Amino acid sequence: MTAAWMATAWMAAASMQVDGLTEFFHGLNSDAARAAAESVAARLSGAALAGAVVAAVHRLARGGGGRSTASFATTLVLLTMLVALTTIVIGSNLARAFGLVGALSIVRFRTVVEDTRDTAFVIFAVVAGMALGAGEWSAAAVGVTLVAVVALLLARVVDGRSTGPLRRLVVRVAPGRDPAALVAERFADYTATNRLVAAGTARQGAALEAKWDVRLRAPDALLEFVQSLCAIEGVQHAEIEEPGS
Repeated sequence: MTAAWMATAWMAAASMQVDGLTEFFHGLNSDAARAAAESVAARLSGAALAGAVVAAVHRLARGGGGRSTASFATTLVLLTMLVALTTIVIGSNLARAFGLVGALSIVRFRTVVEDTRDTAFVIFAVVAGMALGAGEWSAAAVGVTLVAVVALLLARVVDGRSTGPLRRLVVRVAPGRDPAALVAERFADYTATNRLVAAGTARQGAALEAKWDVRLRAPDALLEFVQSLCAIEGVQHAEIEEPGS
């Protein structure tokens, strides 16, 4: 009696599961489901395009390929799409919003942002993704266009992008010497803009290393510029890093 009851219960449960799966797959073929899928696909495609625009503007605003690495460009595109998808998933469900916030709070970003303008581009990607995920196509189109134009104008006016690409200069000096003071005269002669981005010890404390983002007055004077730095007393090493290194 017990075995027969258990067999009957198992068959009933299996039948319910089959019916549920049938209803689920039937629902996927409905017009509403197809329309929802098309809407999600359109929003994510728009987010991918917006992310590509943000990455391209970042590359141009940072002076070509200098420090605009491929990894950061990829991050901007994927971040825009992921934020758009997150916005779609949340919708107007407040409980789901709090749940996602709690889940995402475990993520920790350890990468140091060397230029505060990079943070602005990350926020740019986030806001674009939120707008597209919410279906605000007009706001996304107008916002992305205007922010991109302003970013490029500011980059050209503030940093003088017409003077050449941005390059990463690494200078290593003897302990106890001030690298900024040693290279100041050469910077005045050769660079249109220069900005110290990092400094620290090297060779287990046997030297002091400093890094600048520089833009030369004459791009073809790169070799002459590096040679002039190496000729300074107290400078142990000077080089231009490859883009993205």
